[in-house]
Amino acid sequence: MNNNSFLSDETAELRLLRPGTGPITAFQDYWELVKPEITFQVVLASLAGFILGTSGGLNSSSLMLTLVGTAFASAGGGVLNHYVERHNDSLMRRTAQRPLPSGRINPGIALVFGIILVMTGLALLWWVNLMTLFLAALTIVLYLFAYTPLKRRTTYNTLIGTIPGALPALGGYTAATGTVGTAGWILFAMFAIWQIPHFFALAWMYRKDYARGGHAMLPAKNPEAKATAHRILAYSILLLGASLLLTLLNYTGWIYLTIIIPAGIAFIWPSIGFCQKQTAVQARRVLLASIIYVPLLVAAVTADHWLL
Repeated sequence: MNNNSFLSDETAELRLLRPGTGPITAFQDYWELVKPEITFQVVLASLAGFILGTSGGLNSSSLMLTLVGTAFASAGGGVLNHYVERHNDSLMRRTAQRPLPSGRINPGIALVFGIILVMTGLALLWWVNLMTLFLAALTIVLYLFAYTPLKRRTTYNTLIGTIPGALPALGGYTAATGTVGTAGWILFAMFAIWQIPHFFALAWMYRKDYARGGHAMLPAKNPEAKATAHRILAYSILLLGASLLLTLLNYTGWIYLTIIIPAGIAFIWPSIGFCQKQTAVQARRVLLASIIYVPLLVAAVTADHWLL
């Protein structure tokens, strides 16, 4: 398939499947387009914000609208990101077999699919409140038109990318409260900080591939591995410090602390190991610790809210 044209001759009639493919394969391809792992993390961040902002009983209908709307908006943003980056993805071994660069899905269909998902998500969030709708829309705009193009221009793209990456947590908080607040901003800061060691570990593991794709990631641009390792450790420590602010300012209690402190230490520990020895195994341990941290954070906020 010729990815340089909006619609190729092969898919001139907008066929969803190539000859020889079946519905299961097609579902897997479209499922991959919505970036389910990232969407799941985004929904968890929104859930943490909603629970943190809830006082008294839980508004289950508002929570459901928030989570489903956030999921649709995030999924649509993922599809549109695939569309925007399809040519660069074809240059990287890790991404060359994705549905768009491999030609399994037509780019035009993916574009429409992504727009429909985004609009559906934003429509659902409109029923929550306008602040949450605005934050979701801002997340998608920054993700597609700031972070994505900057990935090939400056190593600061990761720092800039933390903003759309952390906005869903603030969006969850505004969904529950109708406004931003100190607790919401602290949670926003936590998710922004969390992304640095998470993504640097991933970028270091695939640094050669990122360089091949023309991405200006720190591990790909800076051959000195210690530069990446030191940042991973620094932000891991900073994350633990930021997490304590919620209790110091009386937004959470001792139950939250009993979960979040061990989770923070468990995040710092492999970061220390990566500082000592920059290997793929150590980087993978940091990545695993970062993935586990988010559900533990949600559990800490939820348990603290319901048990105290």
